[in-house]
Amino acid sequence: MSNEAANVAILKDAYRQWHESKGGSVEQLLSICDPGVRWGSVPRGVAPLAFATEYSSRDALHGYFDGLLADWAMVHYTIDEYVAQGDAVVARGSCKWTYKKTGKTAETPKVDFWRFKDGKAVEFYEYFDTACAAAAAT
Repeated sequence: MSNEAANVAILKDAYRQWHESKGGSVEQLLSICDPGVRWGSVPRGVAPLAFATEYSSRDALHGYFDGLLADWAMVHYTIDEYVAQGDAVVARGSCKWTYKKTGKTAETPKVDFWRFKDGKAVEFYEYFDTACAAAAAT
């Protein structure tokens, strides 16, 4: 199996568990990350998405998941396509979350960029409709 195929297989399993557990598979997601993973998100920590900011280690990344799951409940997280080249994988799909305090939902296209080294994720950046998410939180 090529590195590209192996990296896609890692992500397919991780996303399957993430979706099926409705966000309960945090430890499994963390396990595919290198201890020094760089993690980023398009909102860059702007309220009401303060958790969606920059992280520079797997240990610090607990803050992302703690913040996300404290305020949001997953409805679905669906990845429809994987594009791999070299050590990079792009996952494209959609997700829907409910903001717990308002009961409003945000459904948005989702694109995640991953970079792997030796079978572990060393870089991640997510892209989604931040205006949609912010509207659900107000």
